[in-house]
Amino acid sequence: MDLWLIWLIAAGVLAVAEIFTLTVALGMLGAAALVTAGFAAVGLPLPLQLLVFTVLAAVSLFFVRPIAVRHLLKPEAERFGVDALVGRAAYVVSEVTGLGGRVRIGGEEWTARAYDETLVIPPGTTVDVIEISGATALVYPRE
Repeated sequence: MDLWLIWLIAAGVLAVAEIFTLTVALGMLGAAALVTAGFAAVGLPLPLQLLVFTVLAAVSLFFVRPIAVRHLLKPEAERFGVDALVGRAAYVVSEVTGLGGRVRIGGEEWTARAYDETLVIPPGTTVDVIEISGATALVYPRE
């Protein structure tokens, strides 16, 4: 069996393994094996093939992979405006029902409705803001 074919098979196996692991590392090794298969096809001797594979694998794992991982694992974008209020705690100022009420979110008073329309939330209760609908906070009591 030709060496270029062995490198090509190794590249395919590593690519399939990358699909299951999603670590980017096996994909980089597969790419290095694929390039090495090209060098082997043009007749590069085995020791130089191993050197090409080693250099490409090291460069991709130590320099390219951290950049790729950083782009894959971008932090969640900063939320602004009313989107930033979702998930925050609020303090019930006047009784909140499915029809209405008032809550204080971070020093501002908002109209509010209970997220579960059957709930009646008494004043003084701490609630979580589930959603903002227009100028009304939909809230649910903390447990």
